[in-house]
Amino acid sequence: MSNLWMPLAAGLVLMMVLMLIAWHVQRVTGDAAIVDVAWTLGLGLLAVLALLFFSDGLVARRWLVGSLITLWSIRLGTHLLRRMVGNAEDERYRRLKAGWGDWAQLRLLLFYQSQALVAPLFALPMLVAGNSLAPLGPWDAAGCALGTCAIVFEWQADQQLSQFRQNSAHRGRVCDVGWWRYSRHPNYFFEWVHWCSYVLFAIHAPQGWLTLLTPLAIWYFLCFVTGIPPAEAQALASRGDAYREYQQRTSPFVPWFPRQARKNA
Repeated sequence: MSNLWMPLAAGLVLMMVLMLIAWHVQRVTGDAAIVDVAWTLGLGLLAVLALLFFSDGLVARRWLVGSLITLWSIRLGTHLLRRMVGNAEDERYRRLKAGWGDWAQLRLLLFYQSQALVAPLFALPMLVAGNSLAPLGPWDAAGCALGTCAIVFEWQADQQLSQFRQNSAHRGRVCDVGWWRYSRHPNYFFEWVHWCSYVLFAIHAPQGWLTLLTPLAIWYFLCFVTGIPPAEAQALASRGDAYREYQQRTSPFVPWFPRQARKNA
C-alpha cells in the first residue's frame, strides 16, 4: 500500500481545504447542507485527479472509471444543490445546530473536517482500479453496467420522490410509487450499488481487495448510522402510523416485493 499513501494524503489535504471553504459558505448563507454538495463534488474532483496524476494503470480503464465517478458526482451534486437552493435548511442540520447552541459553528467546523477525513476512503477504489494493468475484460464491462445502472436508478428514485412531494395532494402521505414501492430507501441502495461497481474494475489490480472496504463502510453507515436510522426517525415523527404501516410492508434497503401489512388488533 506504500504507493497509495501519497495520493491519499494529498487528497486529504485537498478535501480539508474544500470543507473549510464550505464551512465559510454556510456561515454566510446559514445553510449547513452545503457540506453534502461540497463533499460530493469534491470527491469527484479528488478521484479524477487521482486517476490523472497518481495512477499508472491501463489508460482505457482509467477513462472508464473517471467517467463513471464524474457522472455520479455531477448528477448527485447538482441534485443536492437544487434541493438546497430556495428551500428551508435540512431538518437534520437545524436540529444539530439547535442542540449545539453557542458552540454550533465550532462543532460544524469539526463536522465538516470529519467529512474530509473519510473522503480518501471513498477515493481508494478508483485509485486502486486505476493502477491495474490488466487488459479490459468482462469484469470491466460488468463494472460499467452496474455503475451506470445504479446511477440511473438512483436518479429515478430521486425524481419519483421529488415529483411525489411536489403534488399538494400527497401532503402528509408516504411516497410508495416507483422504486419506493419496493424499498423504503432505494436511493441509499443504489448509492451503495454504485460503489460496489469499482470493486469489479479492480478485480485484477494489485491490492484489489482494498476496494471492498468502501462498500462495506458505506453499507454499515447507511444501514446503521447516518442513513436509515435518522431518516426513519424523522419520517415516523412527521407521518406516524402511515409510515409504520409502510415499514411493515416495504423492504428497508434491498428492493423487494411488498409484504401485506399486519393489521393492528
